[in-house]
Amino acid sequence: MARRTRTQDSHLAGLLDAASEQTMIARMAEAARFELAAAWAEAHPAPVEDAVVDELGDLVMFGDQPITLAGEGAPGMSEFAVAEFAAAVGMSAYQGRNFLGAALETKYRLPQIWARTMSGEIPVWKVRRVTDRTHRLDPTAAAHVDRQLAPVLATCSWAKVESEVETAAAVADPEHAEGERLDCSAQAHLDIALTDAHLNRGLVPISGLLEYTDALALETQIKAGAHALLTEHPELDLDIRRAMAAGQLGGDAAVPREVVVYAHHQSNDAHGIVGVESGHLPYATIEQLHEWCATNGTKVSIRPVLDLSEEISTDAYAPTARQREQAILTTPTCVFPHCSKTARGCDLDHITAYSQGGRTTSWNLAPLCRFHHRVKTFSAWTYRRTSRTGFEWTSPKGRVHPVDFTTEHRRRTR
Repeated sequence: MARRTRTQDSHLAGLLDAASEQTMIARMAEAARFELAAAWAEAHPAPVEDAVVDELGDLVMFGDQPITLAGEGAPGMSEFAVAEFAAAVGMSAYQGRNFLGAALETKYRLPQIWARTMSGEIPVWKVRRVTDRTHRLDPTAAAHVDRQLAPVLATCSWAKVESEVETAAAVADPEHAEGERLDCSAQAHLDIALTDAHLNRGLVPISGLLEYTDALALETQIKAGAHALLTEHPELDLDIRRAMAAGQLGGDAAVPREVVVYAHHQSNDAHGIVGVESGHLPYATIEQLHEWCATNGTKVSIRPVLDLSEEISTDAYAPTARQREQAILTTPTCVFPHCSKTARGCDLDHITAYSQGGRTTSWNLAPLCRFHHRVKTFSAWTYRRTSRTGFEWTSPKGRVHPVDFTTEHRRRTR
């Protein structure tokens, strides 16, 4: 295979530079349109009350109406002005309402995110994913979302956005969150449709809703059972082995269940909401956590506080359990740029390879998902740690990608 020349490499690097430049140009152009949308709405405030009633005081349904497009604290605007804006920018009226509402929601209720959007740091499309969720929140909850997401929104995943918004709503009104949780718990059920077996040639549909910890326990048992069946039935697909493992549940009632849930809460938090370290459940109420721990047969283990700044070392190649836990709490996802794979499912990588003199110390360990671990090991990608929660990656073309988890690392109390 012929090697690429330096001229070819320079050309390819130029393509990347041009693509990056055009991306920023497009982002700034969309931010400017977002700002103009807010200005248009401000220039067309909601009609005053007497503008929509006739001389007899009856409501005139066909005149210009005041509409509210964003959450509490954002101004309303003229309904007719929406149509004019939408037509000018090539949107339907429905799309125009959403775009104008998102601009008002961001400017008036998410000021930190607004500032970063105007500077081109955060793309408008991602901001709109946030405003789709925040417009229903009260001002306190919206402000919490703004503080939490503004520093990380440019790089965080959609799952992170959803998690922060839902958690903010719970923190702002924990009693309501607990009430909703209890309402949902009353909907738990498990349906085994034996009467439908004839419709599926003997296969029986199963559906339901389980309590989170019950679902975790069930998943653990099915996963273990499917793996055990691999030796006896290597020819079967994983889905088939999982179904067989489900059918074998309950054979040994003496086997205790094991459920591991990582919950984070600061002792000075006034609310009753705890963060749950999971990509599936963003938070739980104190009452819910108590119920999980009080379930018959559950063993509760309290682990001591782990100092994330401590430099833990071992002479062995394999990291210790404390080193792994410390790395996960410090950087909760794979540290490759823009990867949101949870750290608990990642490999713990030696930043400087052990074979090249890299030691097994806290500073030299970071979680990488299996794919990015392979990329780092078998390609020209390199990275270095710049701080306890900061990294700097260099691509094969020499492009530098900083990654910072300062605002995302796990709380130290568990």
